[in-house]
Amino acid sequence: MENGEVYRATTEAHPGPGRGARSGLAAYFTLSRLSGFRRLKILELVLSLLAFICEEVVSQCTLCGGLYFFEFVSCSAFLLSLLILIVYCTPVYDRVDPAKVKSSDFYITLGTGLVFFVASIIFALTHDNTITEIAAIVFGMLASLAYVADFSFMLREKCKEPQPRKGEAAVRREYLTEPLNA
Repeated sequence: MENGEVYRATTEAHPGPGRGARSGLAAYFTLSRLSGFRRLKILELVLSLLAFICEEVVSQCTLCGGLYFFEFVSCSAFLLSLLILIVYCTPVYDRVDPAKVKSSDFYITLGTGLVFFVASIIFALTHDNTITEIAAIVFGMLASLAYVADFSFMLREKCKEPQPRKGEAAVRREYLTEPLNA
């Protein structure tokens, strides 16, 4: 057997489009939909992860209720931010209704920002003054501010969209409910 026969079956002279510099999962991931203020999503993800990590490092607590609530909220915020980023940055976005994604993002961002702010305040009132607790509180407050800023940008964008008038909506519904053969 010659070397040519061994390598001929496994080596490709021109690899296909699924190979090369952007192959595997990287080929499906793009930041093109994260233009403008949507880049705040990355900041929200990083800050909520940092808050969660700092909170996890805490070894002792006197009043643990605030710590446990902050732990739950920071982990949930991180996972929800990760989910929204996955939807925006992968082909999943093309398979779902963009209006529903934006609406879900709008309400998730509002709820997460408010609950994260409340959890940060509760944790600030019940912490034991260790450096990791203070760092977690700071990251939590910054994350909640990033969520609120993101929500305000989305609210402003939503207000700029033209709203259909009452008459136009009724006419559209008539066309949708009318049979095609009438």
